[in-house]
Amino acid sequence: MKKHIGNGIALYPTPLVVVGAMVNGKPNWTLVGHLGIIGHDHVMVSMVAAHYSNQGIRESKALSINIVDEALLPRADRSGCVSGNQEDKSGLFVWHSDETTGAPMVDDAPVTMACQVEDIYQTPNFESFICTIAATYAEERVLTADGKLDYRALKPVLFEMPTYEYLGTGEVLGKCMSYGKTEQA
Repeated sequence: MKKHIGNGIALYPTPLVVVGAMVNGKPNWTLVGHLGIIGHDHVMVSMVAAHYSNQGIRESKALSINIVDEALLPRADRSGCVSGNQEDKSGLFVWHSDETTGAPMVDDAPVTMACQVEDIYQTPNFESFICTIAATYAEERVLTADGKLDYRALKPVLFEMPTYEYLGTGEVLGKCMSYGKTEQA
């Protein structure tokens, strides 16, 4: 028997990312754990509506999604501890602009996606940015021999919402679509 625990989201953990956006001519960085895949080339980034970065994202229609690994975690965590409304976070990371979107990208992030915002979905206290991925950049060390992301090498940090903890990634359990082939219906 399952216990009713309310209407909380039970889809955590999710990859931890730093979202980059140009705000008033400077990059701003925000730690984000609310994001999702909505297609093979579309993602959704959901942020509290009052975040400083949101105004820049609304104006430029661009943002970057920078995947956090353990090496990046201390500075990534700092980007979530303070608001751009109170502190200039532009110097927190070495960065450069994506040539297509203009979004600031963290140079030390092992993987970065430059995104173009197509739509903004508003819910109470949140803005969810529906984005097309314009370009994905990855360090050579996190790629397989055939140029695909290798998550065993990347080891992204995961964010777990109910406890507000960061988790490391684990071992490979098996190939997708392999377990069901051996199970009897």
